[in-house]
Amino acid sequence: MASMKSSLSLFFICSLFLQVALAEYKTEIICESLPNGVCAFAIASSGKRCVLEKSMIEDGESEYTCKTSEVIVGNMREHIESDECLDACGVDRNSVGISSDSLLEAQFTSKLCSPACYQKCPNIVDLYFNLAAGEGVYLPDLCNKQRTNPHRATIELQSSGAAEEVADAPAQSPSSF
Repeated sequence: MASMKSSLSLFFICSLFLQVALAEYKTEIICESLPNGVCAFAIASSGKRCVLEKSMIEDGESEYTCKTSEVIVGNMREHIESDECLDACGVDRNSVGISSDSLLEAQFTSKLCSPACYQKCPNIVDLYFNLAAGEGVYLPDLCNKQRTNPHRATIELQSSGAAEEVADAPAQSPSSF
């Protein structure tokens, strides 16, 4: 019995040392060090979003590089978006730049507002929440309209009716929906 207690104690102590050692060697996420295939929708250790940028090189060829944007994500750091969230939300890991124009597409908005995306992928929802707010649209209201009348939601977003979507108070974080 005593040897079992000492074995368990030794195992516990070793596991603690291992956890501390691994924590010391944890790699920071630096956008410029990420492969292009995981750049879009990633968040660096600094809390800034990573963006895939395209530049022209000689002979009209294109080169893609991962860069750190100036956009800070308030409640997330060191995050590389999962394939499940990319699929659920209808976004592409090879996206060069992100635009609010995709909110005008009923199919995209439907995926973004789906429970599989909206409730399980806070990084992507936060990004589009802020893009929508920049257009004077409150994403939770847009998603509610998308669920009840998708055609009307798109028309209102395209028209001056989008101004009706502006929140009177500062926009709440998508994590508090």
